[in-house]
Amino acid sequence: MALAPRCGVACQFTVPDYPAREAVVHGAAGTDDHFGHVQAFHRAVLTAPAPGAQWTGITTALAADLLETGAVTAVLTLAPAPDDPFRPVPVLITDPADMARVRGMRMGYAPLLALLEPAIAQGHRRIALIGIPCQVHALRAIEAELGLERLYVIGTPCSDNTTTERFHAFLARLTDTPERVTYLEFRADYRVEMRFDDGRVRLIPFLKLPLSDLPPDFFPMTCRTCTDYTNRLADITVGYMGGDGQQWLIVRNDRGAEMLAGLGDRVRLGPVTTAGKRTAAVKGFAANTERAAGGLPLRRMPDWLRPVVAWLQPRIGPRGAEFAKARIEMKAVETILHLRRAMPNRMKHMVPDHVWRLAAPYGVTPGPGERHASASKDQPNTP
Repeated sequence: MALAPRCGVACQFTVPDYPAREAVVHGAAGTDDHFGHVQAFHRAVLTAPAPGAQWTGITTALAADLLETGAVTAVLTLAPAPDDPFRPVPVLITDPADMARVRGMRMGYAPLLALLEPAIAQGHRRIALIGIPCQVHALRAIEAELGLERLYVIGTPCSDNTTTERFHAFLARLTDTPERVTYLEFRADYRVEMRFDDGRVRLIPFLKLPLSDLPPDFFPMTCRTCTDYTNRLADITVGYMGGDGQQWLIVRNDRGAEMLAGLGDRVRLGPVTTAGKRTAAVKGFAANTERAAGGLPLRRMPDWLRPVVAWLQPRIGPRGAEFAKARIEMKAVETILHLRRAMPNRMKHMVPDHVWRLAAPYGVTPGPGERHASASKDQPNTP
């Protein structure tokens, strides 16, 4: 891009200032340490699920509606590569019907924002973008320089990404026929769902996944130090962790509310549920992460105990919003511990205040020189 020199300040992993960015985007800084600025929070499901969607198709339905109504003339998003359904390829969509071909999950890296300049050169001034947090953070940093009439941002949560090749290697650890896998999702009921091209569905409890056998660099340091799981700078976030079997929507501002209203009775909304307690789960994760960050072996659960805990987790573990908060707090702890080990000189620049507040209940607090001198220390952590 012609704006490539802006990367040094646009990147989420340089000196993120979420309160300032949120104030510009939403009109107010985030009031919730876990979820950011929230105008409304819903469980949600499309009344007529879209074929091939990762869940029911809410994300692509929002974008398609913007095209149908003329609110935008182009949508920037990721499509599957012709030779690999899991490899992301940036695309510019102008026909609402074409949103069907971008449904589903991609795993890997793709220069989505590089399409901004070609889109503008083609005359598009009203644009929507579907992106993950690091893409959206960079977009917001350059938004004022793009000269757009209108920009709608549909965000999805993200914390861990890897190369498409390594994702295929992970699939090969789960099944003898990885080439036949068409769908994979980490569900809120503590199980991974895999679908195959012959119609088979396989559910794998989290505890039976070979995560501890993955190479140390399977996830890059940026993913292990992500401070924005919930996509705080999107107009609307479409996620799943707090859905208790359905998706959840965080409407963050009036543009997000406008997009949701456009779906009308095609989407069914309900209150976000919560159950269980997250403290023990996050404490255990913190202890294991601290050992891993220090080069010590992980504490592995005995094989005989795994089926018992796998049965108990969806019944007494954190569910709904409590599950979402647990995952967000885990990411906060993980960010600090990995940076402390690998890039201690970057900590005061890369760890926002809300991340410190989320980690504090688990004994993860700033050491000397780890927090910027001007950092606010008196804002409460939202429970």
